[in-house]
Amino acid sequence: MIEERWYKNAIIYSLDLETFMDADQNGVGDFKGLTRRLEYLHSLGVDVIWLAPFQPTPNKDNGYDIKDYYGVDHRHGSSGDFAEFMHLANGMGIKVIIDLVVNHTSDQHPWFQNARQGEDARYYDWYVWSKKKPSDWNEGMVFPGVQEETWTKDKKAGAYYFHRFYDHQPDLNTGNPEVREEIQRIMNYWISLGVAGFRVDALPFILETQEPGKKKGRKIRFEYLEEMRRFLTWRKGDAVLLGEANVQPKDSKKYFGEKGEGIHLMFNFYVNQHLFYALATEEVKPLKKSLEATKGIFPTSQWAHFLRNHDELDLGRLTEKQRQKVFDRFGPTKNMQLYDRGIRRRLAPMLGNRAHIELAYSVMFALPGTPVMRYGDEIGMGDNLKLKERQAVRTPMQWTDDQNAGFSGAEAKELIHPIIDKGPFNYEKVNVEAQRREPDSLLNWMTAMIRLRKECPEIGNGDWEIIDVDNPHILAIHYNWLGQELLTIHNFADKPFEIEIGIGQKKGDKLIDLQEIKESVAGKKGVHKLLLGAYGYRWLRVGDLSPSLESKRS
Repeated sequence: MIEERWYKNAIIYSLDLETFMDADQNGVGDFKGLTRRLEYLHSLGVDVIWLAPFQPTPNKDNGYDIKDYYGVDHRHGSSGDFAEFMHLANGMGIKVIIDLVVNHTSDQHPWFQNARQGEDARYYDWYVWSKKKPSDWNEGMVFPGVQEETWTKDKKAGAYYFHRFYDHQPDLNTGNPEVREEIQRIMNYWISLGVAGFRVDALPFILETQEPGKKKGRKIRFEYLEEMRRFLTWRKGDAVLLGEANVQPKDSKKYFGEKGEGIHLMFNFYVNQHLFYALATEEVKPLKKSLEATKGIFPTSQWAHFLRNHDELDLGRLTEKQRQKVFDRFGPTKNMQLYDRGIRRRLAPMLGNRAHIELAYSVMFALPGTPVMRYGDEIGMGDNLKLKERQAVRTPMQWTDDQNAGFSGAEAKELIHPIIDKGPFNYEKVNVEAQRREPDSLLNWMTAMIRLRKECPEIGNGDWEIIDVDNPHILAIHYNWLGQELLTIHNFADKPFEIEIGIGQKKGDKLIDLQEIKESVAGKKGVHKLLLGAYGYRWLRVGDLSPSLESKRS
């Protein structure tokens, strides 16, 4: 059973193939390049690689506009290169999950090109059409300020087609059983090639019914999610679904299922947004509330926690006042903001200093769930705000201080995105090779933190509670799993504090610091006095460093 729940104590590393490593020197990353960097990811401590879309695409939306679900885009190599990558990754014990992008296709997909022939076409009903312009033609846009509509007329078809995203990404009609059967074939194809599961893109939209002009009548078909889960489990018992669903806490249990029959993992956007509010304001009360609001999911279900990803930092769940405070601290100018709801910056430039970066990542690793890292954050990569929209955070990985940061030997004009070569985050100052040689580098700190997180399975598996320390700047979480106990404490303020904390211990009982050679002994009434520096953090084992799996206390 523990093996089937491997995702509970895994470290997931998110990367985009096109910007990670280019082996064939055409300016675009590929599977051969990624394969060469597997040793790096293994040494970092990565358990799971999450790959962004790599299938054939016109590439108008970073590969999320797919025109063939059963292949590898020629820029990234061949299916043989993918097979070789999978073989070597699995040989190192690294699992691979890939994006399942089935809310929409590219408008160049053969299905859509056929559907445009009219109502009698084979694939017409695989998309969502309306003869008349729907009344909600400009509502529900994913990219406000960039999109102008969600219904676009196709002159050849003589009808309007629905698209939650850009107009070159028509939505599939998942209410059609034939479409759902095809999605199963897509899943089965990649599972057969060895992937360990899927990150399901735009999950709520896949499950949503869509009828022209009937916005209020839309429903989420959770029975379809259960159908996907059953099929996946039947094909590969320990495969997982990681859902992208930015929903309110009250709705999250429906996605997980009352008895865990839904999604295995889901990104916790709600906690993510309140975590950034805490990082911006030093106030942890809203973060505590967000953690409590997302508590109580079925034991086999799991939250996935993250700091930054390949999109904007979405702040849409915060109040207007809270959102403005985060904007003021981390994205004060308009060119740093996006879609009237988010920030398009990388973590390191936002936080601005090493202590704050360490705090943020220590908190993320300590949150109840599975941590998801974004490529380049382990070395503190920057962003390029001159690039359009979300491309600002999708610059090539900085490996060395050589040409093109060691990403590619192509000419600079041929690179998929320009290398960051100016400012404090330029590749000559921030790169893997240099940080490997510096004992106190962010990369070496991150490697140690990943190892520490993997040594604390209580976080991914155990019960937890927030401990009140009577300080508005400090978050303390106590974990318990199979008799093992862990206490993590984080100070969000830029000044030190001494706190008193009790977790039911007796006088003389110990807390063992897992990062430094020291311990705390409980005083009267089992209370510990602990010092935390500015942006400080402590990971503490309760009692012995090597507790038995039996509970030591009743």
